[in-house]
Amino acid sequence: MADDPHALFEEWFAEARLAEPNDPETMTLATADAAGAPSARAVLLKGHDERGFVFYTNGESRKGDELAANPRAALLFHWKSLRRQVRIEGPVARVSPAEADAYFATRGRESQLGAWASDQSRPMASRDSFEARYQALVVEYEGREVPRPPYWHGYRVQPERIEFWIDRAHRLHERRLFVREGEEWTEGLLYP
Repeated sequence: MADDPHALFEEWFAEARLAEPNDPETMTLATADAAGAPSARAVLLKGHDERGFVFYTNGESRKGDELAANPRAALLFHWKSLRRQVRIEGPVARVSPAEADAYFATRGRESQLGAWASDQSRPMASRDSFEARYQALVVEYEGREVPRPPYWHGYRVQPERIEFWIDRAHRLHERRLFVREGEEWTEGLLYP
């Protein structure tokens, strides 16, 4: 196995893209508010390298509010078909506006308009009002590029801990933990 957790993640992620029938890039994102109350939801991994793991969202959503108050998070990839998990924990920082703009430009036009139409995580009066707002944006941006909304950001989880878990018979699972100390990674095994 690789001694670098990022290389090992890339190896496992490549296998998941081949084996997992639906959305291998889906990860559970856990955040907590300023008082420490936790919240979790599924988001999509949109990039990863030695700097961390990137996802995008409305910065005014519940997760955006929580990350502003408590800029730490945990991620969980569960690839059931491979009987593997990867857990990641660390501080979170926004990606640069240029990086967010570049990613936003790759999204489908409908998704771009949806980012403008949705007051994510806020109460909605009715589905009809949301769809009317979306249709108004279709008209407003007809024939023009859709810019990234000023409240729509990318976030990078900068890992301090990465755990690789493999399901084994009789609950004798394999757990391999990497912990970052400065710029170096140490590794060890955990009891299941």
